[in-house]
Amino acid sequence: MTRQPLGIIAGTGFYDLGALEEPSARTVSTAHGEASVTTGTWHGLPVVFLTRHGAGHSVPPHLVNYRANIRALADLGVQDVVAVNVTGSIDPELAAGDLLVLDDFLDFTRQRAVTFFDGTTPEGVVHTDVLTPYHPEIRRELLEAAAAAGRPVRDGGVYACFEGPRFETRAEIRLAALAGADVAGMTGVPEVTLAAELGLRYAAISLVVNPASGVGDAEEPITMEEIDAALAASSAHVLAILDELVHTRATLTTPDDGDDA
Repeated sequence: MTRQPLGIIAGTGFYDLGALEEPSARTVSTAHGEASVTTGTWHGLPVVFLTRHGAGHSVPPHLVNYRANIRALADLGVQDVVAVNVTGSIDPELAAGDLLVLDDFLDFTRQRAVTFFDGTTPEGVVHTDVLTPYHPEIRRELLEAAAAAGRPVRDGGVYACFEGPRFETRAEIRLAALAGADVAGMTGVPEVTLAAELGLRYAAISLVVNPASGVGDAEEPITMEEIDAALAASSAHVLAILDELVHTRATLTTPDDGDDA
């Protein structure tokens, strides 16, 4: 295993990686626009960190430039990507603070640029297989890191992606539940499928921060205060898992003179 940079993508509540050594912010220009990333090392492993919503949560989910973000990671030499999704629970057995390593998704978005291959590129129209959208090997690394860090996670979960930035209606959540969704979010798609189009090995861990609309006994409106409180109580668990995963990778890799994060 060589020291290729690991891509880490996160969203709400995860705006920097405190453990990142010698962090350097930079802007990467791509054919699809610019992406802001932070490069550095973690346990000596090169890392490229990208926060979807930008500094201060300035970019709403439906306006995230997913194509520029994924293209930038690939251009920087990333092959493996670990993503963090902050979600609402559709499965009533899931509570705030619970973690899932996702294995499938539903796409309820409507107006996003969803492919690199829109017919205008030299490749023409490309139909990408997403039988296993979350890479089995990276999923295994996440599960093993969680076990080593002593953080319980559910192995598997279906992520329902909605357009946002508003929260979902009760009817929308009932529809997603009927389709088999476990959690709801606003940023996981098309990120996961764009990664697949470029051949990146992508997996995601979901942190539940609230019950989705109408789930269980939830009768009160969803508030950012509720989400922020859950993040404050639980984000350390996600960071502990990432820390263990990066540490394990660092011990299994050897420096390569040509590597550059």
